[in-house]
Amino acid sequence: MSEEIKENHIDNVLLERFQQEVWSKVPHREENQGEIKIVNATPLIDLTEDLKECAKNVYKLNLTDVDLKVFGKFDSNLLTGSIKVRAAVHIIHDAIVTGKLKSEQTIIEATSGNFGIALGQLSKLGLSVVSLVSRKLQEGVFKELRNENIRIMDLDMDVCPAPGMKDNPNLLAAKATAANIRSQLSELGFNPVIFDKEISEVESLLAKQDIINLAKFLAKIYGLFCPEQYDNELNIDVHRTVTAPEIDQQLHEKGNSLADFEIVCAFGTGGTSGGLSRYVSEKYGKKSVHVVFPPAGQDVAGIRTKDKASGLKLYRPEIYAGQHEIDFEQAKYLLKFFVDKGHDIGESTALALYAVIQMANFGSSGKFVVIVADGIQKYKKNLEEMSKKQNRTQVSLQEAASKVDDYDRVIWVHTQYTPREEGIEIIAKSLGIDKMKISVLKARVIEQLLTTQQIPEEFSKELEGPKGKSLLICMAGNTSLMTVNVLAGKGVITESLTGGITNLPEGKNRNPSEFIKVATE
Repeated sequence: MSEEIKENHIDNVLLERFQQEVWSKVPHREENQGEIKIVNATPLIDLTEDLKECAKNVYKLNLTDVDLKVFGKFDSNLLTGSIKVRAAVHIIHDAIVTGKLKSEQTIIEATSGNFGIALGQLSKLGLSVVSLVSRKLQEGVFKELRNENIRIMDLDMDVCPAPGMKDNPNLLAAKATAANIRSQLSELGFNPVIFDKEISEVESLLAKQDIINLAKFLAKIYGLFCPEQYDNELNIDVHRTVTAPEIDQQLHEKGNSLADFEIVCAFGTGGTSGGLSRYVSEKYGKKSVHVVFPPAGQDVAGIRTKDKASGLKLYRPEIYAGQHEIDFEQAKYLLKFFVDKGHDIGESTALALYAVIQMANFGSSGKFVVIVADGIQKYKKNLEEMSKKQNRTQVSLQEAASKVDDYDRVIWVHTQYTPREEGIEIIAKSLGIDKMKISVLKARVIEQLLTTQQIPEEFSKELEGPKGKSLLICMAGNTSLMTVNVLAGKGVITESLTGGITNLPEGKNRNPSEFIKVATE
């Protein structure tokens, strides 16, 4: 295709408005006197001392003497308050200059919030945006989507495909959800007849809980534009060509080099981790990106669990320096600490910073850049609710071990299982205590406590001690947490070890029957 024909396919009015109102306000490459620089860079802030203070005051971990340097890359300062605007702007710019997107056209995308909010900037240009979102989204995310004049289709399922659903479709639920989508599309002005002709494909995608490909399919049948953020290589390219050089440029200005730093970021789509990894690999010949996930069962806004990430096209574990599952129940205390310090960080950044604390605590001293993907605004309600809770109920192994002398006893609690001798030795070794400090309560005692909501005498005796606090441990962390909550209602202070014995280093990847057994009394 000739340049003249190409030019005729471009909506030049839209391109000019886009460059003036959006492109000019976000980080991008510019050439000045033969030198390419990144303009509109977001701040790179030294967080080292605040992180050490947080480790000491919140988690009782002394990192004072650890050789540690931590910078935060504050993309929460970006237009729309999120790193997602980088990918959104890059993808939309490409769509305009290639003629794929024109004025008055509708854009449709599956999003966990921030990418959709970023697309909302396009409403200023006369473009309409429809976002397919999960009803799991936090109230603050929905509010910001609406503030950006985005048309929302909310669904009773997660955005990403559900692991293991390809061969086990729930057709009944799919049909119900399809009817819901048809109704919402009609309300948004889309012809339901077109939808009805393709209902079998829609139901098939819904049976797999695959909202990503549903958005692409709806774009196809209605002639809409779908950015395809979860599959689009441009999502990686923007971080390879802009974000990573921007960080490198800023570190150089501070007398450092990205070659000497590890990069830590939470996993959303794989674009940020993929682009940063490629840049470092191509320029410095190394792996330096550490990817952070919440564990299965935890809902952290916009962040995938590892099993959900594994089904995404841009998830490429072979290029990462490390992968870390980080308990948000622990990281949220860091979130409050940093927000109270005046740092605009969101939930995903709390996971990443807590990962750095853990790495530093286990001897991984060094230099880190943490990606601050968004700010606190969308999560303020959650933060306020957390602030109301005065007593902590769950502690990580690292935290429990660091303050193990503060407990009168370590007590096993479960309604079905009891530890073998080897199990008791695993607990003792993991916490760094004498196994004589560990008590094993009978299963019937815990069953009685949970059933009656009263403390049996046998349990009361174990809770006695001068320090007034005990650590409870069970198989996976659930029974101990329920027990803690019952005891708290009686004014008794205890803490639950997150993840239980099966999450301890020597318990992982082993058959639990080796160190626990069915209780007989």
